[in-house]
Amino acid sequence: MAGLFAVVVVTSACASDRGADPSAGALAPAAGAGVAAAAQPAETSFGTLASPCGPGDAAGSTDQGVNDTEIRIGYGDDRGYAKSPGLNKEIGDAVTAMIDWCNAQGGINGRTIVGTNYDAAMMQANSVMQNACASEFMMVGHGFAMDQTSEQTRVACNLAAVPAFTVSPDAANGPMTYQGVPFPVDYANGSQWFQIAEMYPELLGEFDVIDSTMPTIISASTKIRSIAEAAGFTLKNCGVTLNYEGESSYAPFAEKFKQCGVKGLWTSRSPVPAEFNFVKALDQVGIDPILLGEATWYGNSAQIWNGENGLLDNLHAGMTFQMLENADAVPAVKKYVELVTEQGGKTALLGMQATSSFLLWATAADACGSDLTRQCVIDELSRVHEWDGGGLHAVTDPGNNMPATCGLVVTLTGAEYSQAFPAEAGTFKCDDRYRVATDPSTWGTELGPDRIATKYLNPNVIRPTV
Repeated sequence: MAGLFAVVVVTSACASDRGADPSAGALAPAAGAGVAAAAQPAETSFGTLASPCGPGDAAGSTDQGVNDTEIRIGYGDDRGYAKSPGLNKEIGDAVTAMIDWCNAQGGINGRTIVGTNYDAAMMQANSVMQNACASEFMMVGHGFAMDQTSEQTRVACNLAAVPAFTVSPDAANGPMTYQGVPFPVDYANGSQWFQIAEMYPELLGEFDVIDSTMPTIISASTKIRSIAEAAGFTLKNCGVTLNYEGESSYAPFAEKFKQCGVKGLWTSRSPVPAEFNFVKALDQVGIDPILLGEATWYGNSAQIWNGENGLLDNLHAGMTFQMLENADAVPAVKKYVELVTEQGGKTALLGMQATSSFLLWATAADACGSDLTRQCVIDELSRVHEWDGGGLHAVTDPGNNMPATCGLVVTLTGAEYSQAFPAEAGTFKCDDRYRVATDPSTWGTELGPDRIATKYLNPNVIRPTV
């Protein structure tokens, strides 16, 4: 499972389990019907974003899944995976809540959104996509860890998608795909490295990367090294590689880092027991380096573990999303938390990521008016070059599949997270240097001149006409 979680982590910089789950372990409904309870108010905005939902006189069966009264969309997660029940259920919870929020205002131009909440259960992503191909207008706000198994099916049936996240290279730069928070293979947001350099300039020559035997992490580490170098770091290259399935003892590896003189370590791993055992070993050999990782380290597991022993008080995690703790200062985060918790759902960063993608899709669908087709939605999505989900995250460029040029760093003290950089909570620091071009050898797929993955392309794919 450590390996499976790492796959999601290194391919989705916003993955995290941070948040509350009042119904942990329970399966979400198989479908989201869309009509909210009468007590739910119809809001006219989501943070700084004017609501794309509302009444109207749209009519016509303009495309598969669209008729006079309804728009059918598919979404979902891997909540039914037997080895990790409830996996990423915050994604489905978020979209279910957003469908109800939108329908309470009148849907999209008067058409009610009818959502099918698919459970890919890790290994069933292709079966899910085959079902969706037969009935859905589009896939919206979904996230399947094994999306490499379903991408060929999706492209073949022209099922356009606005996913919460993508994992495989062919999906990350896939045709007919737009994301609220893009994570393409050829560019990366390296804000955490640049910001750590500002926080600890004395460590520019004292950092190293913890290598792994897992192929996906090996590729990710190659990218990370290039980003660190772009941020001014000269890594020590201590030669430490950990088995992603765990080691019988981490003491020799910790001792090697000690002898190498490191004062900072990057990990592409997620906060799992094996990683905690490595942190214990660092303490046992007498070193306490600054630890730097992706947003997955902004999570309940790290919070609980550190509350018991304090060994992660040097933890730093880079994020392009607002912290859930900033809900009172960030209206979009507050609205997200309210809508999901009202339905007993789980709140976490991936849920906000799904929310952003749903809002992006709804904004494009609204702009199409009555003539709602996949072609029109793709045209509208391709025009969106500044997007922050109403304030949920740093500004991205979905139309060009480009990540943000902003970020923030959070730290953990005991069981409490706080924003460490920039100093003002609820703000990001932005710099064009944060967007770093990655080496083609790390892409894992071939891209065409339009930066679209070519593996499953066919003459019939829907391309923007603008």
